Amino acid sequence: MKIAPSILAADFAHLADDVARVAPAADLLHVDCMDGHYVPNLTIGPPVVKALRPYTDLFLDCHLMVDNPKVLLPLFADAGADGCTVHIELGDPQPLLDEIRARGMRAGLSFEPDTPFAAVEPYLAELDLLLVMSVKTGFGGQPFIPAVLDKVRAARRVIDRDGLRCEIEIDGGIKIDNAHLAAAAGVDILVSGTGIFGADDPLAAAAAIRDAGLAARSGR
Repeated sequence: MKIAPSILAADFAHLADDVARVAPAADLLHVDCMDGHYVPNLTIGPPVVKALRPYTDLFLDCHLMVDNPKVLLPLFADAGADGCTVHIELGDPQPLLDEIRARGMRAGLSFEPDTPFAAVEPYLAELDLLLVMSVKTGFGGQPFIPAVLDKVRAARRVIDRDGLRCEIEIDGGIKIDNAHLAAAAGVDILVSGTGIFGADDPLAAAAAIRDAGLAARSGR
């Protein structure tokens, strides 16, 4: 069970400090990159990844909610991103997945809550990461959508059946009180933004989310 604090909910004026604070309980850092076109929000891009890279050894897991990720992939690679995830809703992701790998990054594919699992299933063997969105992309702090767990279960069955290397990540509304549901469904990586950085003690919150996930996973 891996934990990926989402820096979208961190204090950008003290980003390196916030990252250092949660690092002991983190396996990855989730970086939400929004362009104001694919989604209405505008967040961060390669310059912030480049600025953060010297301050952490954690895997920088960049989720690209952008209209034209192909233009940005070389910039993220040069900035020090370890992985980039693109959206199936943009069309055939194969050229983008190939480009991500060619630039030395792990390749991920994401899909919206209203997109069926069948849309991403043909690409599972090509992926390092499948990102299941449990909120509509665009803004942090939204409530968790439990119905997406059926897609997690479907992905888990296929991955286990075929012996695939792909990890399942979930993002959106993950907190201590629902982490066990996602873990029991078969998630490998729990992304949490406000559930960690919005807590009085972010480090303790991250550890508690991991513990909840581990407890549920052991009984799955």
